[in-house]
Amino acid sequence: MQRDHREQLNLSWQANADAWTAAVREQRIESRRLVTDTAILQAVLALAPARVLDVGCGEGWLCRGLAARGIESVGVDASAPLIEVARKAGNPRGNYRVCGYAELESQAAQLGRFDVLVCNFALLEEPLAPTLNALHGVLAPGGRLLIQTLHPWRACHDASYRDGWRVETFASFGEGFQAPMPWFFRTLESWLSLLSETGWRLQWLQEPLHPESEQPVSLLLLLGAER
Repeated sequence: MQRDHREQLNLSWQANADAWTAAVREQRIESRRLVTDTAILQAVLALAPARVLDVGCGEGWLCRGLAARGIESVGVDASAPLIEVARKAGNPRGNYRVCGYAELESQAAQLGRFDVLVCNFALLEEPLAPTLNALHGVLAPGGRLLIQTLHPWRACHDASYRDGWRVETFASFGEGFQAPMPWFFRTLESWLSLLSETGWRLQWLQEPLHPESEQPVSLLLLLGAER
């Protein structure tokens, strides 16, 4: 069943690439427009990196934003259609490559080292330890890992506050989405335990709030390597 969920997750990003690109570029997603895009961009800029790896870069909006500020960026994503549209939008200081999370370790030599690694709503699978371990191989000495994810206390909705697979239908993101996306929900306790077990030390935690409801929209974590 876990394998089925993982395969369906990957297939959804192939099938929904055009719809997702439109939703992002037309700013259809309120939480991104009002809160989370700015939160992750400001968090990266505050670290003043020379080189950034955007893991799960999607259509490349963050890489383009960083390049506009003179920061070299590399975007990797398992979805070839998303990488294609990212390349078409392009920028002279950024590049993109198709690379699944399972390939990060083997691609480390080609990718090089980065001052900041970003996983912005990109850690959606159940077995995340291999990915989090592989990220150590592309981190420069003294570098940092930034993770932004759905806020666990809000994302569970009316379901139980327990780890488990959930489904995103994209119903509020506009037209064109062809396949639902399974994703693995984690409690805050599970997130912190997983990060500690994979050699990441929490440096700070933020909970960006919706400007009107003043409810947390996301969980933003800054981490350093213990290894």
